[in-house]
Amino acid sequence: MILSMDYPSYTTFGQNQYAQYYSASTYGTYMTSNSMDGTGSSSAYQLQDSNPVMTVQANELQPEDTVQSPMKELDDRGCRSGGGAKARGRGRKNNPSPPPDSDLERVFVWDLDETIIVFHSLLTGSYAQKYGKDPPMAVTLGLRMEEMIFNLADTHLFFNDLEECDQVHIDDVSSDDNGQDLSTYSFATDGFHAAATSASLCLATGVRGGVDWMRKLAFRYRRVKEMYSTYKNNVGGLLGPAKRDAWLQLRAEVEALTDSWLTNALKSLSIISSRSNCVNVLVTTTQLIPAVAKVLLYSLGSAFPIENIYSATKIGKESCFERIVSRFGTNITYVVVGDGRDEEHAASQHNMPFWRISSHSDLLALHQALEFEYL
Repeated sequence: MILSMDYPSYTTFGQNQYAQYYSASTYGTYMTSNSMDGTGSSSAYQLQDSNPVMTVQANELQPEDTVQSPMKELDDRGCRSGGGAKARGRGRKNNPSPPPDSDLERVFVWDLDETIIVFHSLLTGSYAQKYGKDPPMAVTLGLRMEEMIFNLADTHLFFNDLEECDQVHIDDVSSDDNGQDLSTYSFATDGFHAAATSASLCLATGVRGGVDWMRKLAFRYRRVKEMYSTYKNNVGGLLGPAKRDAWLQLRAEVEALTDSWLTNALKSLSIISSRSNCVNVLVTTTQLIPAVAKVLLYSLGSAFPIENIYSATKIGKESCFERIVSRFGTNITYVVVGDGRDEEHAASQHNMPFWRISSHSDLLALHQALEFEYL
C-alpha cells in the first residue's frame, strides 16, 4: 500500500514487511497495491476479480439469527488453530483491564462508522451519491437508524443521565462502585439526574460530584455493562416484539441499499474473533453509550466484548490507542482498520499498520487476507 507523504515512516502492509506472516508470492495473487492517486490519499489493497456483492432483500432477513449469520457461521466453523472457544470467551468480568492472554499476538483496532457500518454517509447522502443510490431513501434510512440508536440508548442505557457524563471506557468509573446489589435499586428515584443537572457536575474539565453521586454514576455504567452482556446476542429480546420487527426490517433495508456492507465487515470480524491469538477492539468518535447502542443494533456484540469498546469523543483516537497499547502491551502486533485520517494519523504515531476501508472491495480484500491467513 502506498501511503500519503504526510506519513513517510510509519509501518504499512507490504509483502516484504510481513513476509513472516504469509507467502509473498501467494499473497500477490489476491492483492494488489494501488499507487497514489495524486490527491494525497492512500488506497487499501484491492481484491482482484472479485465477484459482485449480493444484496440482501428485506424478506430474506426475518429471523434474528439471520442478522447475525456471518458471526454464527464462523463461530460454528471455529478457528483453524482450534482456539475459537477461548477467543470468544475474552469478555472480562472481574478485572476492568486485565492483562492479555499469554498467547495474544495481534490486536485489530477498528473504526466504526464508514468502516464496519455505513451510517454517517447515509445521513449526509454522500453514500448514495458515490454508489448511485437513491439519496432521499438513503437519508431516510439513516434517520430511522439514528432514531432507533438514540431510543435504545435513552430507554435502556441511561443516555439521558449519562450524555453529559461521557466516559472513554465502560470501566472508567468502576472504582467508585461499591458492589451494591442493583436488582431492586431504583435508578428513576435515586436523584442522580437532578443533581447532575443542577450542579453541572459533568464538566469537560473532569470536575465531578461527591462520593455518593459518583457511586450512582458507577451504578449506571455497571447496569449498562450487564445489559450489554445479557442482550448482545439477543437484541430482539431487549427491544420487544414490535420494535424487533421494525429493527429487522430496517437492518434489511440498509443492507440492501449498501450492498451488504455490514455482512462483509462481519466476515472479517468473525475470523478474528475465532482466533485464540487475536482480538477485536473498537475505537469510535461516537460517545460511549450511543456507540454501545450501535454495536448492539448492528449485531456486533459477538465481535466486541464491551470492555473492548473505546470512545474517542473526549480524548481523541491517538490517546485511545495509547490506552489500548498500555492495556495489551508492546510485544504484539496492532493492526488499525479504518476509513479516516484520524485513525490513520493515530496509527502513524504508534507505528501501527493501517488498512484503509473506502469501498466494498477493501472489505473483501481484508476478508480474503484473513481467510487465507495472510494477516
